[in-house]
Amino acid sequence: VKVKIPFGNKYLDAIFSVPEKKPTYGVILTHGAGGDMNFPHLVSLAAHLASHGVLCLRFTCKGLNLAYRTKAFKAVVEYLKLSDDYKLSGVFLAGRSMGSRAAASVIRQLSQDDDDDGFIQGLVCLSYPLHRPKLQSKLRDEDLLLISCPVLFVSGSADEMCEKQLLEGVVSKMKAPKKIHWIDKANHGMAVKGRTTNDVMEEINAQVFSWLRENVPLQHK
Repeated sequence: VKVKIPFGNKYLDAIFSVPEKKPTYGVILTHGAGGDMNFPHLVSLAAHLASHGVLCLRFTCKGLNLAYRTKAFKAVVEYLKLSDDYKLSGVFLAGRSMGSRAAASVIRQLSQDDDDDGFIQGLVCLSYPLHRPKLQSKLRDEDLLLISCPVLFVSGSADEMCEKQLLEGVVSKMKAPKKIHWIDKANHGMAVKGRTTNDVMEEINAQVFSWLRENVPLQHK
């Protein structure tokens, strides 16, 4: 289902992947610095989640400014929260690369507001860009260290923007419940020599769904 989400004086293009049964939980998903919501990994994940009963709303927000992307993500969260079509008990925010930074930033901001009502259940970071390539000294970890909801990282062990030991170091300092799933030998784009894209996406999708299932409050299962 295609929708346009109001954002300031503009609209964000978005697509709902709707499960057959009425969902109680949703995932909001966005793309990295390049591309848009039709990035194959996002389309694949959205379809997988919807087929397992989780509503997925993916959206496009062009713009390389993190603050702008964060504002857009907040607008989408508000839109889904107030939606009459889908009355959800909670959502997980998910993003790929820069999209996961924006998601982390939204969660940190909302958790510092007094009106944090528990609507956001957790964060999924696909290829979190912990540092620029070859710039390991400047870590983008400030939001991660201030988040308290559960976080899943799915990263390639050969990601040039997320050195394995550095992410493990940051995660060990995080207060939130967290898990890292390493895709062996994958780069930042989740490409692995000798494996098809579909094969890698199936691994990612299965990991994300099983983690979501572990983190959905029991009373709603």
